[in-house]
Amino acid sequence: MDKVLDLKKKIISVLDSNKALDIVSINLENKSSMADHLIIASGTSSRHMQSLSEIVLEKFKSNGIVNCKIEGNESNDWKLIDGIDVVVHIFNPEKRKFYDLENMWSELIPKEKILI
Repeated sequence: MDKVLDLKKKIISVLDSNKALDIVSINLENKSSMADHLIIASGTSSRHMQSLSEIVLEKFKSNGIVNCKIEGNESNDWKLIDGIDVVVHIFNPEKRKFYDLENMWSELIPKEKILI
């Protein structure tokens, strides 16, 4: 199995087992050069979101992604964990609905705009 797909499955599993809500995975291949997969999930509170982001960060590190980090540590509304090939967004449900990343990344993007 592809290493990136295996990592994506592990991240989804750890989010699910730690009670993240509405977990969605979006394949970014042929859409973006920033990552291969985007995982979006919701937390039930700011504390839950922080905990989820720390657990995901540790899962990335235990799988050899040592240069990963959490963005949004000061925010109560969102967290981003950059695992290089797999990027994870954790939102509170209201902010997730506002940013609507699922809809934005589900659209086909012309190849000319991929290299941005």
